[in-house]
Amino acid sequence: MTPISEVAYDRHRLRQWLGGSARADGVLRRDLLKLLGTAGILTALPAGTAYATDRTDTTPAAPAGNTPAGNTPTAGAAPGIRKPLPPELFTIRGTNAETNFPALRDTGYHTPVDRFFVRNHTATPQLPTQDWRLRLWGSGLRGSTDYAGAIELDLADLRRLPAHTHSAAIECAGNGRSFYASQQGEPAAGTAWTLGAIGVARWRGARLSDVLRRAGLRREAVDVLPRGLDDEYVTGGVNLGRVRRPLPVAKALDDVLLAYEMNGEPLAADHGAPVRVVVPSWVGISSIKWVGDIEVAAQPLYSPWNTDFYRLFGPAHPEGGSAPLTRQTLKSAFELPVDARFAPGRTHRLHGRSWSGAGGVRRVEVSTDGGASWRRARLWDEPRRDGWVRWSLDWRPAEAGSTHLLARASDTAGRTQPDRSTFNTQGYFFDAVVRHPVTVG
Repeated sequence: MTPISEVAYDRHRLRQWLGGSARADGVLRRDLLKLLGTAGILTALPAGTAYATDRTDTTPAAPAGNTPAGNTPTAGAAPGIRKPLPPELFTIRGTNAETNFPALRDTGYHTPVDRFFVRNHTATPQLPTQDWRLRLWGSGLRGSTDYAGAIELDLADLRRLPAHTHSAAIECAGNGRSFYASQQGEPAAGTAWTLGAIGVARWRGARLSDVLRRAGLRREAVDVLPRGLDDEYVTGGVNLGRVRRPLPVAKALDDVLLAYEMNGEPLAADHGAPVRVVVPSWVGISSIKWVGDIEVAAQPLYSPWNTDFYRLFGPAHPEGGSAPLTRQTLKSAFELPVDARFAPGRTHRLHGRSWSGAGGVRRVEVSTDGGASWRRARLWDEPRRDGWVRWSLDWRPAEAGSTHLLARASDTAGRTQPDRSTFNTQGYFFDAVVRHPVTVG
């Protein structure tokens, strides 16, 4: 099977969808209209295509403020998250927990599990390892065309396959969403993440390609659809079922893992135990947690998570929305509290991280005067498409007062962070330079 490019694949799949030859694993049209009516927003689509909503996460979004804090950190526990969430490490956002970026200082390249962000559509399930099964089925496999005839693997079967380790970032597509409002005056629906909906871990597991080939992958296979074992997701009175999102076979056979370890330990419940999908460099929704079954199809598949959600809608995007989101965008963040205070006349070392899903970060520039001038930061890691680089820069402020620190990354794909991000109604892919307020004095 010859892999094709992701862009060409998505264009081909979109044509099939519009032509009626793809299968939508979603909700009934009447239910989708009910959902859209509840959201209060309709996106116009050509006749015969999927309906789309401008609302993504339905967790409560606190109002974005005028600083990168976005909203005030909340102490306590988030509904459905099992691990401790101390306020010095996390900001709770509805059913989600965002990592506070200053908490990453001195943690090294990999994000410790106790500081790794949590994105839940519902609640973290507790799945006994001994009872877990992975079922593979569909028209893209030989002899397992329906769910009743699914091939089953348990964790011991998965561990008998060759194990592979891959350090990769997982990042929510809405990471940075609050800055559309606070920096650009363009509020977007959804969870008001700042920049902490990302983590980099060392994942270990079996390659999805090995599992698919052993299951009898057919040459006609087109899409691979993992589905989670968390509760069904209900929003606006509509049950969208369990979280699921298809991958093209080209990506599934490339670098995707079925991971059962994270940073050298068995997966924690909040991060997908017993087994999760890890899709390096792609939007986080692709890395399905608590995976329970995988459909392999000989025709393109769609679900609400790549028709109604995780596409770009708005005046700057095609009518009916963009193709489903795949590779992540480019971002930078300081490992500093908002409104951090610095003494004048002394040398301070600034630290931060930058990352990109399209190419490794090759250069980071920092401005300590609100963007009037820029200096190149020192990079502490090699550029990697599916990770981040840590960087630092010495700064000796001369005078007291307030200013903004800015960090601007460039990657090996030729992209540089812009001054302004192109708005979309669901607030995905904020890639503009973030203004970080600090005080000297």
